[in-house]
Amino acid sequence: MFRLTHFLHELQNPTPVGPRRDPPGPVVIWNLVRRCNLKCRHCYAVSADVDFPGELSTEQVFAVMDDLKAARVPALILSGGEPLLRPDIFEISQRARDKGFYTALSSNGTLIDRAMAKRIAAIGYDYVGVSLDGIGATHDRFRGKDGSFDEALAGLRILGESGVKTGLRFTMTSENYRELPAMVELAEKEGIDKFYLSHLVYAGRGNKNRGTDASWTITRDSMTWLLDRAWADVEKGGGVEFVTGNNDADAVWLYLWARERFPDRAEHLRAKLAQWGGNSSGVNVANIDNVGDVHPDTMWRHYTIGNVKTRPFGDIWRDTSDPIMAGLKARPRSISGRCGVCAFFDVCGGNTRVRAMRMTGDAFAEDPACYLDDAEIGVAAAPRVVVTPYRGIRHEAVAQ
Repeated sequence: MFRLTHFLHELQNPTPVGPRRDPPGPVVIWNLVRRCNLKCRHCYAVSADVDFPGELSTEQVFAVMDDLKAARVPALILSGGEPLLRPDIFEISQRARDKGFYTALSSNGTLIDRAMAKRIAAIGYDYVGVSLDGIGATHDRFRGKDGSFDEALAGLRILGESGVKTGLRFTMTSENYRELPAMVELAEKEGIDKFYLSHLVYAGRGNKNRGTDASWTITRDSMTWLLDRAWADVEKGGGVEFVTGNNDADAVWLYLWARERFPDRAEHLRAKLAQWGGNSSGVNVANIDNVGDVHPDTMWRHYTIGNVKTRPFGDIWRDTSDPIMAGLKARPRSISGRCGVCAFFDVCGGNTRVRAMRMTGDAFAEDPACYLDDAEIGVAAAPRVVVTPYRGIRHEAVAQ
């Protein structure tokens, strides 16, 4: 996850640049259940409204949680499927809170009525994120259920009224990118704490539907729009935290944007971005799926490095005998193609490895979704780049 607002604040109030420090253990995104009441086009888990065999029992979850604590994991993101369909979700959540984990919940929002919101508030989750793919019918089409937008939005509103910190996640594709401004306006209007723009990753149904991925031009235009909007929010002291995910080239685009608009502050920002270091799959982000298989992150469900039913998580995570994990944990990573010669490799870290694997069969090839051109990354000589929106595409506000 790229904390856009955090780095924009560095342009306002610079802080000292220090060495890169990894957390003691990875953030674990835990898909506790695969069942889901929706059928989303980009679901990396390929969930469905059925029970899946072999899922971890409550007792097994608790035992794994002890292993995670021993491995110094700081945070758990409890996800699915739809985690609220798991009968023991609140028992698990309370256990996580009691053990001192930062505990977040990732939901589609459709099951959150007042009774459910009361239970969620009682747990004291640090954050509850709800995914929306557009306004009204657009979201319903992506999620495969009429009325799911209204249900999810109602859930977000009830959570807000209950004092729960909330976030809105929007996965952008060629089919919904024009609704980005409307989604940001919705987040601001509803008092939602965090807006998360996710780029499409070629995993699960996202791989099947990768032909709908946003083009480089659409992505450049959309990111520039988002940067301008997020900066305006920072300047007015707004309350929305903007983050992006699944395309670490966003950090480089932010630097180029800042170099054009704030040339006296851009190099400080670049140093802070290098301190961050880009993609951290297999290092600072981990995934455990519903049957206990461990993956380098949530988008690697096709690639398993061990199972927590038979081996402690910490032992699995530290084992670099697996070639993928060895490559991901290498500093610096050895990546071919444009990524390998990019002038901003220290900022991006080579971007998302799953897309490279899905497109080429090589997890350490260049990321095909990097939307920066050769001149911008120092591969070809060219005049200095000016980062402005692509004029051929206009975002249109969409009425709610």
